[in-house]
Amino acid sequence: MPSLSCHSAEPPSLASRVLEHKQKRAMTFHIQAIMRWNWFTSYHFFNKTRKQREERKEREERERAFYENGSLLLEKLIASCNAKPIPIPTFSAQQLLLATNNYSSEILRGHWVNWYKGSLEGRIVLIKRFNYALPGLAINDLVISAQMSGHSNVLKPRGCCLHTPIPILVFEFAANGFLADQIYVSRITELQNQPMVWERRLKIARQIAHALSYLHTAFPRPVIHMYIDMSSILLDEHDVPKFSNFYFSVSIPKGETDVEVYRGLGQPIRFSTPELKTTGKATEKTDVYNFGRFLLELLIGEDARNITRFTIDEDSSLVAYIHNHAQGSCINEIVDPAILAEDGEGGATLVHQLQAVVDLALTCTEEDPQTRPTMVDVTKQLRRIERFAQTSEVHLGNLQNLKFHESFEEHASASLKRNASSDEIQAVNEASERPLEV
Repeated sequence: MPSLSCHSAEPPSLASRVLEHKQKRAMTFHIQAIMRWNWFTSYHFFNKTRKQREERKEREERERAFYENGSLLLEKLIASCNAKPIPIPTFSAQQLLLATNNYSSEILRGHWVNWYKGSLEGRIVLIKRFNYALPGLAINDLVISAQMSGHSNVLKPRGCCLHTPIPILVFEFAANGFLADQIYVSRITELQNQPMVWERRLKIARQIAHALSYLHTAFPRPVIHMYIDMSSILLDEHDVPKFSNFYFSVSIPKGETDVEVYRGLGQPIRFSTPELKTTGKATEKTDVYNFGRFLLELLIGEDARNITRFTIDEDSSLVAYIHNHAQGSCINEIVDPAILAEDGEGGATLVHQLQAVVDLALTCTEEDPQTRPTMVDVTKQLRRIERFAQTSEVHLGNLQNLKFHESFEEHASASLKRNASSDEIQAVNEASERPLEV
């Protein structure tokens, strides 16, 4: 009977072990590659989907902003321009990003708006962005600027972007910057800007007064600026002033003599007038008061909020200080020393002009609106004062005793018709018909 024999299995050879190891590694690598590919495709798919969702959301937001802002703009244009066409070009948000190098060219950061220098369609422009989510302010600024664009002393709009939640405005470029930089000359800025001479200050005051007269009289309903300030005036390459910042401006309703302005407006306290504090209502005389304060700042060469040459009580103001001290004080104690240091043979004439402007500013800032002049009268008086150095048509006694008694119910437009020549009235009417230059 044959015997059974057990043979032990031979151990795998080295070659077979290496081959098996390679096969396992290849399988592992293959599985990992499949997993990575699945992860990559899934990530790419979901990332692409998320990006598409974000792009779609941004596109929808731009479209919604465009329709909402466009509706506001159209409504304001219809209400303000009597259905007269005013062409206003529009730009995309991307165009303005490129124009300002991603808004890196800031030239002024203000409380309400920031200004940027940009290059758009081959020309240098100013781009204005608002700091608060109040699209109505931007639309108001754009529409009234467009209405006023026929006046040579108003900063002309060049277009806007309606695709952002708050419209971004584009204006003509003003090469010499803001008036404040040449009036509020401190020790820091003195090396860059010399104090503006009195002749230029007086001319700018007269030109801004004329722009305000136009604002009050050129349209069916008087418009009140509400924000007369050094930062609202820019200078072009020839130092011609350009009035801006109409975002707080309001129109007086038809048949009314005033308008309520403090419903959620949040306007700066420094522009309050006595009647605004008591009634919350504004008239053309509100602008007259603020223009008088502007005249005082031109005279003293300092910001009314930061006076350094004389002491004003905390509960008082520049206007109150001048009213209390101007009558008994020497003009030298009030006026900017840089003005008094100007050389020339007409020293007496300069003092007479300065005193006349002080008196005019005091009249403009009377507490009772009825005793303030209209802006038309202020413009005429500044023109007479400006000519005082060359002619003797203005008598000092008349200037020092200047008092106007315009009725609160009489609009400045009526005053213009009473006092202006037919040529002046025709010029105002023709200017209001001009389309926006683009």
